[in-house]
Amino acid sequence: MTSPADAEAAEQPGGPAWFTAALAAPVQARRTSVEGTPIAYRAWGESADRGIVLVHGGAAHSRWWDHIGPLLAGGWRVVALDLSGHGDSGRRDSYTLDAWGREVLAVVADAGITTPPTVIGHSMGGLVTLRLASLVGSRIAGAVAIDSPVRDLTPEDRAARQRRAFGPLRVYPTRQAATARFHPVPDQPVLAYIRDHVAATSIRPVEGGWTWKFDPGIFAREQFTSELLTRLDCRVALFRAEYGIVTPQVSEVMYDRLGRVAPVVEIPAAGHHIMFDQPIALVAALRTLVSDWDHSLPGTPQRSGAGPEA
Repeated sequence: MTSPADAEAAEQPGGPAWFTAALAAPVQARRTSVEGTPIAYRAWGESADRGIVLVHGGAAHSRWWDHIGPLLAGGWRVVALDLSGHGDSGRRDSYTLDAWGREVLAVVADAGITTPPTVIGHSMGGLVTLRLASLVGSRIAGAVAIDSPVRDLTPEDRAARQRRAFGPLRVYPTRQAATARFHPVPDQPVLAYIRDHVAATSIRPVEGGWTWKFDPGIFAREQFTSELLTRLDCRVALFRAEYGIVTPQVSEVMYDRLGRVAPVVEIPAAGHHIMFDQPIALVAALRTLVSDWDHSLPGTPQRSGAGPEA
């Protein structure tokens, strides 16, 4: 079994200066409890009245945001949680988008964020974000869904249902054997230093070796369909990757269902896992969005065919 010192050494980052600085930024690793299940999260920045919550995708975890969260923390309290069934959080007998949404709210309160936060979710995390926004309205200030396909299964869900990935957890004899098997689903070009960091934080020691941190039971949850998507009582934005899984047609459907007030932002040259291949473009887009929201009033729906009022 690898010693704690060996495990820590294996997580030491490589990569360019901005990346190593982000991973070296002060961060708090904390836990709270939601309906009897421990929920782990990481927090950057001081307790503040402005907060951002980062929600990972299916079978991922909070450490996917390690190089993103610190770059959003100027003047904000930024938290990234492990949803139940993921990362270092506890497991449940079953999982729902609603329960995951309650975990988001509990982490917001535990982290000391005192006003409605902006919640940013990737892939399945975007579905959690949109569902939460539909249920609690003004308790969050803004909802951002990043390459989240409301009309279709996420790639992780599809791979699990087709039994191509995310089945019974395999145990690998060594840490290196486990991390060598790591790749995002769907697979895509990635920055190697980001992949290596996320891979090293995606496994846990068990009897006989190492295995992944997620619970395969997460894929038995209900699906989020377009019928559940309605005009929200908070600001909302849709991000899509140029080479991701949300097509312009799906974006248009989501835009219509949200009352035609949600900006649709495309990240150029990005695959579905934008934080793996275009992290700086993603940060720039998110910074621009939250800065605009911080200094402007919410928009109103566009009325098709309507002209100026008399």
